[in-house]
Amino acid sequence: MKKQQRTLFCAGFGDSAKALARILAAEGWVIMPTTRSEDTRAKLQAEGYDALLFEEGIDKKVPEHAVWLISTPPDEAGCPSFKLLQNAAQHACSIFYLSTTGVYGDLDGGWAFEWTPVSPQSPQGERRVLAESQWRGARPDTSFVRLPGIYGPGRSAFDRLEDGKARRIIKDGQVFSRVHVDDIAACLMGAIEHDVKSAVLHACDDEPAPPQDVIEYAAEIMGADVPPDIPFEEAGLSDMAKRFYAECKRVSNARTKSLTGWRPIYADYREGLQAIWSARA
Repeated sequence: MKKQQRTLFCAGFGDSAKALARILAAEGWVIMPTTRSEDTRAKLQAEGYDALLFEEGIDKKVPEHAVWLISTPPDEAGCPSFKLLQNAAQHACSIFYLSTTGVYGDLDGGWAFEWTPVSPQSPQGERRVLAESQWRGARPDTSFVRLPGIYGPGRSAFDRLEDGKARRIIKDGQVFSRVHVDDIAACLMGAIEHDVKSAVLHACDDEPAPPQDVIEYAAEIMGADVPPDIPFEEAGLSDMAKRFYAECKRVSNARTKSLTGWRPIYADYREGLQAIWSARA
């Protein structure tokens, strides 16, 4: 008997979704991304994807038993995909919603585990909590992949250094978790292969670290000057940047590893940056 071809439906098609799509397409999956632009849809079709316009009626075009990946950014009303797709959610094989570790708020440098209660302290975090609740209501077995800061080719400390936008802002005790975009895809692959449902997953590396250390390491790899230290109080940050630095936590991925069998390809920022730089050569 011929093996049935599997389908990945992507509501939102940013870097993380594209990274997963490339892996699954190579394994013979049908990839169905969404876009709001007819021109982009045509380009995606030319690349071999069965692209759909993100519009009313899209719920009737998604095949049954597809794996769903939801990554559309939320607004004040929650997840934009929810309104258009909620009626078809019951037909999905499984649903993964890409969320943020910002739902935990500030933990004063403590650990956020997959079971830590949410306590958002920013409008963005509150919107994610609302979006999660919407999908949980539509499909109680939805899994939520909560992500820290994402980096990868074209969106790393190297790019900020080259653009002259890298700053080493020093705030005592401040650390962040982060994840390479390839590890988001690898974590999702593990979740799909292990048929994970109803879970909270943390796709992050193994070493939370101060942001200034990442900039310094990238500069050393490039042979560039390390930007000077700037005390947090003297940085003149925007309100949004201040909110970013107002939250400090370390994100654990232990349960996620157990559920998915995944191990980070890049266990820390050093490995990830080395890989990005090597790929440029």
